[in-house]
Amino acid sequence: MAERDRPAASVARYGFTDRRAQDMLRAVGWWTDDGPSDTAADVLGALARTPDPDLALHSVDRLRTVDEESWQEINDTLRTNTAFRARLLGVLGYSTVLGDLLASRPGQWRRLVPASLTATRDYESRLAEAVSSEGDVLTGPTAVRSLRMAYRELLLEIAAEDLAHVVESELPRPSLTDVTRALTELAEAALRAGLLIAQREVGHSADGTLAIIAMGKCGARELNYVSDVDVVFVGGDDIPVATRLATALMRIVGQSCFELDAALRPEGKAGALVRSLDSYESYYTRWARTWEFQALLKARPVAGDVELGQRYAELIAPMVWSAAERDDFVVDVQRMRRRVERHVPVEIVDRELKLGRGGLRDVEFAVQLLQLVHGRVDTTLRSPSTVDALEALGVGGYVGRVDAAELRESYEFLRTVEHRLQLRGLRRTHLFPEQDDVERLRWLARACAIRPAKGKPENEILTSEFRRHVRRIRRLHEKLFYRPLLEAVSKVPTEALRLTTEQAASRLAALGYLAPDGALRHIQALTSGVSRRAAIQKTLLPVLLDLLADTPDADGGLLAYRRVSEALADTPWYLRVLRDEAAVVERLATILGMSRLVPDLLVRAPEVLRLLGNREELAGKSVEEAARSLRIASDRQSGLKAAVATARSLRRHELLRVACADLLGLMDVNAVCVALSSVWTAVLQVALSAAIRQRTTDTGSEHARIAVIGMGRLGGEELGYGSDADVLFVCEPVNGATNEEAVKFATAVAEAVRGTLGAPSQDPPLVVDTDLRPEGRSGPLVRTLDSYRAYYARWGMAWEAQALLRARVVAGDDDLGARFIDIVNPLRYPEGGLSTEKTREIRRIKARVETERLPRSADPTTHTKFGRGGLADVEWTVQLWQLWHAHEIAELRTTSTLAALRALANAELVDSDDVDALARAWELATRARNITMLVKGKPSDQLPTSGRELAAVARAFGYSADDDPGEFLDNYRRVTRRAHAVAQRLFYES
Repeated sequence: MAERDRPAASVARYGFTDRRAQDMLRAVGWWTDDGPSDTAADVLGALARTPDPDLALHSVDRLRTVDEESWQEINDTLRTNTAFRARLLGVLGYSTVLGDLLASRPGQWRRLVPASLTATRDYESRLAEAVSSEGDVLTGPTAVRSLRMAYRELLLEIAAEDLAHVVESELPRPSLTDVTRALTELAEAALRAGLLIAQREVGHSADGTLAIIAMGKCGARELNYVSDVDVVFVGGDDIPVATRLATALMRIVGQSCFELDAALRPEGKAGALVRSLDSYESYYTRWARTWEFQALLKARPVAGDVELGQRYAELIAPMVWSAAERDDFVVDVQRMRRRVERHVPVEIVDRELKLGRGGLRDVEFAVQLLQLVHGRVDTTLRSPSTVDALEALGVGGYVGRVDAAELRESYEFLRTVEHRLQLRGLRRTHLFPEQDDVERLRWLARACAIRPAKGKPENEILTSEFRRHVRRIRRLHEKLFYRPLLEAVSKVPTEALRLTTEQAASRLAALGYLAPDGALRHIQALTSGVSRRAAIQKTLLPVLLDLLADTPDADGGLLAYRRVSEALADTPWYLRVLRDEAAVVERLATILGMSRLVPDLLVRAPEVLRLLGNREELAGKSVEEAARSLRIASDRQSGLKAAVATARSLRRHELLRVACADLLGLMDVNAVCVALSSVWTAVLQVALSAAIRQRTTDTGSEHARIAVIGMGRLGGEELGYGSDADVLFVCEPVNGATNEEAVKFATAVAEAVRGTLGAPSQDPPLVVDTDLRPEGRSGPLVRTLDSYRAYYARWGMAWEAQALLRARVVAGDDDLGARFIDIVNPLRYPEGGLSTEKTREIRRIKARVETERLPRSADPTTHTKFGRGGLADVEWTVQLWQLWHAHEIAELRTTSTLAALRALANAELVDSDDVDALARAWELATRARNITMLVKGKPSDQLPTSGRELAAVARAFGYSADDDPGEFLDNYRRVTRRAHAVAQRLFYES
C-alpha cells in the first residue's frame, strides 16, 4: 500500500486500512482532533472486531447519509445497546448485500434491536402480510417484489443474530442447528407465501390439489443462506391444475427468494413435474434406483394440502426403510459417492467444501448409509437431519462416541465456513479461498471468530483448521462408509434384525442352530436393556448369527461369544473393534464356531482380538521378537513367581495368537511348531534365571552354572499346543563349590522351575518332563557334566542315543550346554554308524511301543502319534537313519525331523518320493494333532471320527461347509497308509 493510501496510525490500530477512515469517523461523530470521542470507545472496539472494519465503517457512513433523520437514534442505540451494536456492525462488516439492503431501506435497522426480532413462528404471517394488500393477495411483479423484500429482511435478522457473537463475544453464539432451522423455517414460509400468490394467479386452491414435499437440506431442516430448495410435487385429482400451480410457484419463488429444484422427482427433469400418489407408488415400486430412496430419506411435506402431503409421506416411509434390502444396496450407495467425487474438477477438489474429498457430502453419505442400513429396525435413527442422525448413531452405538463427536465438530466447522462464504455476497458457493488469497482468508477467518494466536495470523490458522477437519472427515468417512459390516448387515432380512421374535427363532433353526431357544436366550442376555453395549450387540448379532451358522458348531460358537462378551463387558474397546472391523467379526465367528480352547484363552488375553483384523500382526510376528519381549518383560520382575506369572501371561498371548492364525489357515504347521517351541523356550529361560537368582539369594552364593538341554519335540522345535517340555538339567560347580554343593544348588533350582511352571493353571499346562534323563525317574534330577560323560561312556543305551538326536541347548549357560553337546555327539552320531545289535534293539523297542502304548480303544488308522503312518512311524524311521549315517553326513546332524528327511533325499540315501510321503504324513499328523486340541480344548492324539468335532477339524484344513468331513478322514488315511508302508520298508527292511 502506498504511503498516501495508508490511514493514520491512530486509526489503523482499530483495523482500518482505508485512508478515508478517519474522515468517515469524524463524519459519524466518533473521532475528534484529539482522537476517539469519549462516547465512541465501545463502538470503535466493536468495529475493530468485525470481519472487515473498512466495510463496516463505509456501510455505517452510508446509513448516516441515507437516513439522516434517524442517525442520532441509530448512534445512541449503537453506543448503549450491546446486542444491537453487535448485530448491526456484524452484518455491515461482513455482507455487502445486506449492507446495501439496510442502506436502501431506511428504518430497516430497527429490525436488529433485540425487542424487534421476528420469532421463527411468525415468519409465515410476516410474509403473508407482505404479499397481501387490504385483504387481497397480490399478483404479478408487485407480489414478487414484495415477497423478495420481506424475505431479505427476515434473512437479515437471521444473519445479524448469527454474526453478533463475532463482534461481541459475550453474546450467546447460536448453534449451527439454530441457524439452519431458522433458514429452513423462512424457506417454508416463503413457499407458503409463494403458493398464496400462485393460487391467486391460477384461480384455484391447493387444497386437495397440490402438496409440496421438501427434499434435501430443506427436508432435513438444514438449509444454507443461499441454496436451491429441492422439492417434489404431489397432485390430487386434477393433475393439470396442480401442474399450473407448481409451475407458477417455481417462477414466483425463483424470482423472489431462491431457486426451486424439482430434479429429484421420478425420471428427473424429463419426468412429469407433478404426479399422483398412485403414479409415485408405481414408479417407486418398479423403477426407482437406490439413490432415489437415499434422497427420499429427507422427504417432508411443507406446504399445500396437508392430508395429501401426509399420505405421500406414509407411502414412501416403508419403501425408504426397506431400501437397504435391495441387491447391492451398499455397493450402489458407495458407487454413487465415488461418481460424485469424480465429477469435481481436479484443480478445485482440495478446496471444494461440499463435494470434495473430506467435504460435507462425505459426512452426509456416511450418515445416510448407516441410517438406511440400521434404521430398518431402530426408529431412533430415522431423522432427516444429518446432525440429529449422527447424534442418534453415536448414542445407539453404531458409531463410536469419539468418532461421532469428531465428525459432528468437523461437519459443523465446514458448514459454518460455507455459510460465511455465502453470506458475504449472498451467492451460492462452496469453494474455500486459495492459499494466496490472504485478504479473503483473513475476513473469512474473522467471520468464523478466529483471531491471531501465538504470532500466527488468522488466515494461516483458518487454513490449517480447514485442512485438519477435511482430513478427519475423510478418515472417518472411509472408516464408516466403507465398513464391510454394513454390507453384511444390509443382507440380513429386516425381520431377522428383530432378534427376539418367534420369527427369529424359526430363522435360527433354519440357519442350522440345533437349539434355537437356547440361542435366543443367549441373544436376550446380550441385548437386554437400553445400554450402549446392548445397542451395539443388537447391531452385531444379526451378522454374527449368520457367520456362526456357517461354522461347524453354531450353538457352541454363540455360547462362546456370550462368554467372551460377558467376560470383556468392561473392556472399553471390545465391542468397538467388533463394530468397526468386519474382518475381526468374521474371523472371531470362524474361530468360536470351531474351537473350545480359544474362548478360554481369549477371556484372559483379549488384546489378541485386535490382531484378528491384521493378517501381518496375527501371523507375521517373528518368533525371535515374541521370545525377546517375553524375556524382557519377565526379567523386570523381582521374584520367581512374579516372573513366571508374567511369562505365563505373555505365553498365553502368543499361544492364542498362534492358535487363531492356525485355525484361520494363516500359518503353516512348521511355523506353528517353531513359534510354540520358541515361546516354551523363552518361558524356560525366564523361569531358570529367576530361580537361580532366588536360590543365590537364599544361599548367599551361586554354587553352580546350569544349562537346560531341550529334548524331544522341544529340542526339535516341533512342539504342539499341549506338548510337555522334555529336558535334561546339567550343572557345573563355580565359585569354589564342590560337586555335591553344585548338584544340590542346581537340583533346588530345577525343582523350583518344575514346580512353578507346573502349578495348576487355566492355560494349557507347562509340564517340564525330565524322564529322558539317565536312569529315568529313578536317576538324579540334575547331574554334573562329568557325571553325564561317565554315564554315557559306560551305560549309554541305544534308545538314549536315539533320544539325544534331538538334544539342543535351550536355556542357561551356553558354554556349558555346548560342552554337553560335544559329549553326546559321539553317542548319537556313532562312528561307523549304529551296530546291527543296537539296530535290532531299536526295532524291538518300536514294536513294543506300537503294541503297548497305542490305547486299546484307539483307531490305528486315525491315531496321530502311534497310529499307522503317524508321528512315531515317521520319527523313528528318520532317527534310525540318522543313527546309521549322521557320522558321515553332516546335514543329517539336525534335531528337526523335516530337515533330516530333506538331508536323506539330498544325500540320495532315500528315494525322494519316499521322503515326500513321510514328510507329508508327518506334517499332516502334526497339524491334525494340533487342530484336534484346539477343537476339543484338551490334548488328544486321536482324531475325531464323526460329529461337529470332525467337521471343525476338516474346516480348519480347508474343507468347506458343503464338503463331507469324512473326506478329510479318507485323505488322512490315504496319506498315512502310504507313509506307513514306506516307514515299514525303511525301518525294518533296510
